[in-house]
Amino acid sequence: MALVLDLLNRDPRPNAGNPKADTRQLAAEVRHPEKQKRPENPVLRKPDWIRVKAPGSPKWAETKAIVKAEKLVTVCEEAGCPNIGECWEKKHATFMIMGDTCTRACAFCNVKTGVPQPLDLEEPRKVADAVAKLGLEHVVITSVDRDDLKDGGAEHFAQVTRAIRKASPGTTIEILTPDFLRKPGALEVVVAAKPDVFNHNLETVPSRYLTVRPGARYFHSLRLLQRVKELDPTIFTKSGIMVGLGEERPEVLQVMDDMRSAEIDFLTIGQYLQPTRKHHVVSRYVTPDEFAGYEKVAFTKGFLMVSASPLTRSSHHAGEDFAKLKAAREAITR
Repeated sequence: MALVLDLLNRDPRPNAGNPKADTRQLAAEVRHPEKQKRPENPVLRKPDWIRVKAPGSPKWAETKAIVKAEKLVTVCEEAGCPNIGECWEKKHATFMIMGDTCTRACAFCNVKTGVPQPLDLEEPRKVADAVAKLGLEHVVITSVDRDDLKDGGAEHFAQVTRAIRKASPGTTIEILTPDFLRKPGALEVVVAAKPDVFNHNLETVPSRYLTVRPGARYFHSLRLLQRVKELDPTIFTKSGIMVGLGEERPEVLQVMDDMRSAEIDFLTIGQYLQPTRKHHVVSRYVTPDEFAGYEKVAFTKGFLMVSASPLTRSSHHAGEDFAKLKAAREAITR
């Protein structure tokens, strides 16, 4: 029996390299079990504009030590973010709450899929302590999808938000949430905790949902963001998509229009990068000039803030971008 292990940077198997290793133990450590029977996709060579500096600076190590000491999970590590070196050098980290195991299996995502562990009831305090130790002015909190929970983890998001507010009153809080699909009342709980920014990514254009994000619904996600504004107009809303998944330019422009109809303030557009050969293929690498064009068009459509570049990610430069977002709103309300 051939067993393909979906691992990026390390092989955690205690008997790695031993052909007699227990295959049952190996199966338990497969990161994406649902993808193992899929054919391997080709991996396009990355162009020069995708290159990033490898992490390893003293400040990066200090950030890593704090995250490890608090036994926290970051999306920077779990999703294999290319910007981890730059962000952790600045002591910026995006905390991923509710564990490291997702109940969904999106074709683009490197976060582990499986049956999650119970919630860590101490996690709100741990995250708040880490934010205080890092001295963050702006923090981003995201999570795995927890379809197994009655509220999708909404109350846990609210508890983390309140804990950070108490420990670091001067820190602005940005949350990047799942879609809370079929979780009535969940969104209201999260919004009541009053994060400064509510982010939920549409991820791709509607025509690609069936293959890229099959567990989600495009118009549900759009309506979720619109509903945030209805519940609390003071909260900034934010959403992002990836390109290079087979979409066409007119589809991207239509997503911009859909977002503006939902009064979304901040748009991010970044290049999709294929985590492994088992994940969705990169259809092409979008050029920096094309990203600049998307950004220009998006601003003309009325977004307060737009970040569009090959290495743009939801939480990349989040603190700096929040300051620009706030200034943009103040400029139009004077």
